[in-house]
Amino acid sequence: MSKKPLLEFTDKGIYCATGKFYIDPWKPVDDAVITHAHADHAYLGHKRYLAHHFSREVLLYRLGEINLQTVEYGEKVIKNGVEISLFPAGHVIGSAQVRVEYKGEVWVVSGDYKVENDGISTPFEPVRCHHFISECTFGMPVYQWKPQADIFNDVNSWWRSNVDHNQATVIVGYSLGKAQRILQNLDLSIGNVYTHGVIENTNEALRRNGIKLNPTIRITQDTPKEEVRKGIILAPPSSVGTPWMRKFNPYSFGYCSGWMAIRGAKRRRAADRGFVLSDHADWDGLISAIDATGCESVYLTHGYTATFTRYLNEIGFDAHEVHTLYGDDEGINSVPEEEPTVHPTTSKANGFEKSEAQVLSFGEDLGEAKKEVKI
Repeated sequence: MSKKPLLEFTDKGIYCATGKFYIDPWKPVDDAVITHAHADHAYLGHKRYLAHHFSREVLLYRLGEINLQTVEYGEKVIKNGVEISLFPAGHVIGSAQVRVEYKGEVWVVSGDYKVENDGISTPFEPVRCHHFISECTFGMPVYQWKPQADIFNDVNSWWRSNVDHNQATVIVGYSLGKAQRILQNLDLSIGNVYTHGVIENTNEALRRNGIKLNPTIRITQDTPKEEVRKGIILAPPSSVGTPWMRKFNPYSFGYCSGWMAIRGAKRRRAADRGFVLSDHADWDGLISAIDATGCESVYLTHGYTATFTRYLNEIGFDAHEVHTLYGDDEGINSVPEEEPTVHPTTSKANGFEKSEAQVLSFGEDLGEAKKEVKI
């Protein structure tokens, strides 16, 4: 009789039966460990929450007065004999990987992550484990990110040109993570940074948590349009095409997302400029992160699960697809900000519920882009 795994994939979320807690559950439970505060990972309705300290004020802002315990990275919490500790995921401010250990068996749930240091989130830290649960939002070889310094050189040049032409500059990124990353990398010698209320509310929550952010100005009905034109406007995906954005005409509109690597994505959002900037790991980043764990098996939760699982198995990993409700927080595939948009088709295999996300096809030949990885 095979040993029951320490973590299971259930219809409520990732469950530790021994510890009696869930990780990022999407249905109400008693004990929830939260990797980060994005809407597809942090749901309302749980009795008790555990998260990293830097997520505290954003979770309270988004979910209200919840019963929330916060810890630092590396701090240990024991639940029914199971040891829990959080480690940096590098995805957004306060994001964490969850390390779970019981009787020498170690699992790590990554949540969402990126391996590039963005200068504001605590950088990703590989955690050794037996079993690793990983996203693969951009698990295709077509996704290879440029250094963020190159991206922001382009952003700042575009902003400067718009100012020279007396044209407002609107740059779009989701309100937790992308907006702050953009903010911290703008050339403030060009002008002021103005914010949509949703982004400014998130900034204020992070500042209450002790995060130091560059100065911003909330846009209100009384904000002079001519002053805004001299600066840059940070806006969430939900504002695209709305009267709120149109009131800044004439403006140039740029969209920041990993999906901007897709031909046609910029056109779908009617953006003037598309900046390929993602808070998720690219193809190489995913492989290097998984390899660094030294894991015996890896479970892929959302993104290009079928393609990436097949590739990992071909190069020697023991990889499996699993069905969860985590989805796209990059904004390009959804109208509501940060709502999950993965629509899986499922089948049962090897005791797990498998899924293949319905995603865009790029016509890329995976075989031409394979990379040898030693484990």
